[in-house]
Amino acid sequence: MGTSTFSQYTGVHDVSVAKVDTQAPLEKIFLLGCGVPTGLGVVWNIEKVEAGSIVAIFGLGTVGLAVAEGAKTAGASRVIGIDIDSKNFETPKDFGVTEFVNPKDHDKPIQQVLVDMTDGGVDYSFDCIGNVSIMRAALECCHEGWGTSVIVGVAASRQEISTRPFQLVTGRVWKGTAFGVFKSHSQVPWLVEKYMNQEIKVDECITHNLTLDQINDAFHLMHSGNCLR
Repeated sequence: MGTSTFSQYTGVHDVSVAKVDTQAPLEKIFLLGCGVPTGLGVVWNIEKVEAGSIVAIFGLGTVGLAVAEGAKTAGASRVIGIDIDSKNFETPKDFGVTEFVNPKDHDKPIQQVLVDMTDGGVDYSFDCIGNVSIMRAALECCHEGWGTSVIVGVAASRQEISTRPFQLVTGRVWKGTAFGVFKSHSQVPWLVEKYMNQEIKVDECITHNLTLDQINDAFHLMHSGNCLR
């Protein structure tokens, strides 16, 4: 996205700079530059999830876990996590996931599994993967009449999404998001303050600390699914 991630110095417009608490550890609050706010914001700012809602989250990486935390703080009654990695459910539970579903454990489409589990579909679903087939499943697991699905994950270049028009005609809504619609200049400092007050999880998203010389090891960990950040 043109962010000069590995540069030592970067020139940016002043609106792209946020002044934060000097006591905040930079090696941790960097996660407030994208992943964590995106997950929290999609729940708090875009959907404004109500207490008692049923939420489905596709993909339990850092962004998906932040969605779970947002849903938990909003008072969702059920937060269903969907992922093909069943190795460790303890971490998602800590973030607010109440139920876990592995699509590989079922012989029918995951959207049908979720519709059956929830007596008609979920109130809100969030795709945090970026796979267009999962985006469709996330929409189609929503309840007719009011269910809303938000595309959070970034798909590969030139990919296209599709579904039957009937899925939308019957009242479902399909949305997208960028940075959880937080205003970075003014609201990143607020997020840093919430982190410093231990009101949002950031440290829990950092599973490894590696040097730049170990960058290939870091990519291997990410591709293997054995880390968060």
